[in-house]
Amino acid sequence: MIQGRFGESDELFFEIELITGEGLELPVEALLDTGFSGWVAINYQDLDGLDWIFVEQQVMGTAQGDFEFGIYAGKMRIDGEEFDIPVHVGNGVPEILIGRQWLRSRRLVVDMLSGILTLGNG
Repeated sequence: MIQGRFGESDELFFEIELITGEGLELPVEALLDTGFSGWVAINYQDLDGLDWIFVEQQVMGTAQGDFEFGIYAGKMRIDGEEFDIPVHVGNGVPEILIGRQWLRSRRLVVDMLSGILTLGNG
């Protein structure tokens, strides 16, 4: 189970590690976006140095309309477990995002009154 933190506007942040093609682990803070149906989304500028392999282009509906994303074969670690996942890469992605696919295998606990924010195995 990983502990998260609440942002200034009550955003839900969790630390994850992006793993480069050479195996280097880069700890980053990711925003949980339940409006995003994928696993992870990053901006093209964050792709530099990760050496992930391009898979395909995909159009996806967002709150601002339809956008084209590059899909890359990415690798990351969350809660000590390593995953090979498709990563959506696009321009204008303001934060590293983790999407609701994680909620299929992880339990999200949000208790703002008690200051508890966790994401862990069910």
